[in-house]
Amino acid sequence: MTGVVLGFVPEPLMVPLDKILPSRKVPVGLATSRKYNQIRASIEEVGLIEPLSVAAMDATSGQHLLLDGHVRLVALGDLGHQAAPCLIATDDESYTYNNRINRLSTIQEHFMIRRAVERRVSPGRLAKALSVDISHITKKINLLEGICPEAVELFKDRQFSVELGRVIRKMKPTRQVECAELMVAANNMTVAYAEALLVATPSTSLVDGVRPRKVVGVGPEQMARMEREMSNLQGQYRLVEQSYGQDVLNLVLARGYLAKLLENAKVTKYVKQRQPEVLEQFTAIVATTSLDQ
Repeated sequence: MTGVVLGFVPEPLMVPLDKILPSRKVPVGLATSRKYNQIRASIEEVGLIEPLSVAAMDATSGQHLLLDGHVRLVALGDLGHQAAPCLIATDDESYTYNNRINRLSTIQEHFMIRRAVERRVSPGRLAKALSVDISHITKKINLLEGICPEAVELFKDRQFSVELGRVIRKMKPTRQVECAELMVAANNMTVAYAEALLVATPSTSLVDGVRPRKVVGVGPEQMARMEREMSNLQGQYRLVEQSYGQDVLNLVLARGYLAKLLENAKVTKYVKQRQPEVLEQFTAIVATTSLDQ
C-alpha cells in the first residue's frame, strides 16, 4: 500500500511579500469591505492564523505564485509586514487548495475561540479582532453548554447561528439527539426550525418540564397533530437511515452497469427502436449522481 502524498510541505516557510505573486486581481473597494476589515483587525490583534498557500518558487523569477490568501496578503502589506508564513505546494493543481475546501464549522470556531481564551486572549480582544460585539464572542464561548456530546457530534461539520444552542439546551439529551438528526436530515439548521421542534416537544422531554410559549394561531388540536407528525417523521427518518447505504450501493452498481451497456452503440440503437421510454429511463439513471435526483 502506497503512502499518502501531501499536497503541501508540512511546515510553513517565511516568504518575503515582494516574492509572492498574486494569481488574480483583488476586487475594487476591498479596503472598505467588512471582510477585509475583519481580516486586517484579526492579523493586527492576534497575528496571522492561517498561512498563505503558494506554489513552489519559480526558478527564473524567484517568485512564488499565490494560490490562496489574496486578502490576507493585502492586509499584511497594509500593516507593514515584510514577510508571511506560507504553505508551499508540492504540485500545481490549485483545485486542491483553500478555495475548494469547507470553511470552519461553528463548533470548530467555538473550540478555536475557547483555545484562544485559555491562552489568555481576552474576549474583548477577540471581539475587536473579529470586528463583532463582545456578546457574540461570549455566546460562541458558551455555545455547547448544556448540549449532549451525541448532538454535538451531529452538528460538528455544520454552520449555524449561535442562537441555536439556546434552543437545543432547553431539551433533554435524548430529544436533543432526535432534533439534531431531523435538522441534519432536512439540511435545515435555522433557529426557526429548532424552535418549531421545541414547540412540538413533549414537556417530559424538556429540561425544566415547562412547555415553551404557544405559537400564535396554533390550537391544542393542531399542536397534538404536530407532535404525532413529528413522531412519524422521526420513525421514517430512522427507516431511511437504515436502508440508505444499501440503496446508494444499488444505485452505484445499476448506474455503472447501465453506463457500460449504453456504451454499446448496437444495444442503444436496439432499445431506442423497440423501447424508447426504457432508454430514456436508462439515460436518466446514468446521469444520476445522488439519491436526491
